[in-house]
Amino acid sequence: MADVNIRNVRKAYGGFEVIHGVDVEIEDGQFVVLVGPSGCGKSTLLRMIAGLEEITSGEVEIDGVVVNELPPKARDIAMVFQNYALYPHMTVTDNMGFALRLARATKDRIKSEVGKAAGVLGLGNLLERRPGALSGGQRQRVAMGRAIVRDPKVFLFDEPLSNLDAKLRVQMRSEIKDLHRRLGTTTIYVTHDQTEAMTMADKIVVLNGGRVEQIGSPLDLYWNPANLFVAGFIGSPHMNLLEGRYAEPYGAHTVGVRPEHVDVGTGSGGEGWQGKVAFAEHLGSDTFVYVDLDERTRVTARADGSALFESGQDVTLRPMQGFARLFDDDGSFLKAA
Repeated sequence: MADVNIRNVRKAYGGFEVIHGVDVEIEDGQFVVLVGPSGCGKSTLLRMIAGLEEITSGEVEIDGVVVNELPPKARDIAMVFQNYALYPHMTVTDNMGFALRLARATKDRIKSEVGKAAGVLGLGNLLERRPGALSGGQRQRVAMGRAIVRDPKVFLFDEPLSNLDAKLRVQMRSEIKDLHRRLGTTTIYVTHDQTEAMTMADKIVVLNGGRVEQIGSPLDLYWNPANLFVAGFIGSPHMNLLEGRYAEPYGAHTVGVRPEHVDVGTGSGGEGWQGKVAFAEHLGSDTFVYVDLDERTRVTARADGSALFESGQDVTLRPMQGFARLFDDDGSFLKAA
């Protein structure tokens, strides 16, 4: 296990800079998620930590050692890729033990380490199969097992669940987090899925356009977004962001309020925002109601699952006191209201 410190790291291709002076401190044993939209630079940053991309300027330090000039194999890291990167002609055993074999470990040690990792990951009955005979989830476990047997200081995950179906992604999220609890290895995990980030991370780094927008715990980012980008990115559905006359009573340029903090009353009149139901999503325990306040402004509200709404229905929305978040002209957080 190890601390990882990223100091003013920049990446440029020719004269085009894609990572703009990123600073992140990762403590020994933390599970840190780099999250952001496609093209924000999160995978590039991960690959620089791994040594697969050259660092234009700045420093990456692992366990007190600046690794900028070290090749990947000398950094004591293990990486799990989106496409698994398994050797199709090798058995599960040989895939998991390949790095140890390259390191000239003894056969007994390879067998022992592979056996332990297979036990942790539930692969004991699959060791003689080849990747073509495995499901997507099983292949991902093999890729994780290959990383575990190396006993690295740092695990790096690059969108490892994006090729799996929705149900399997949920299962694998819990398995990866449980694995981290048992091993305690410092982990850096890249995803574009903010739900993965919220459910897995000790600390989230939100990236946008090659810059850090905010760093904090999942709940800190959810309740206290530093700016409009984080407010609109974190949460599903995301925070409602309203400008103009809807924000004026608050004395702000933009008011943000999450769907669960908007009461929906039937009928029009009285205090609150007047609107018409565009449509409703009934999800069992919850109903998400999408309400048009005017031609350009739609608000999402979360109601009880038993609530029924029809398109075109008049409703009144009332933001709950104390849960609104106010933002100034440049999109920075002002205060709660």
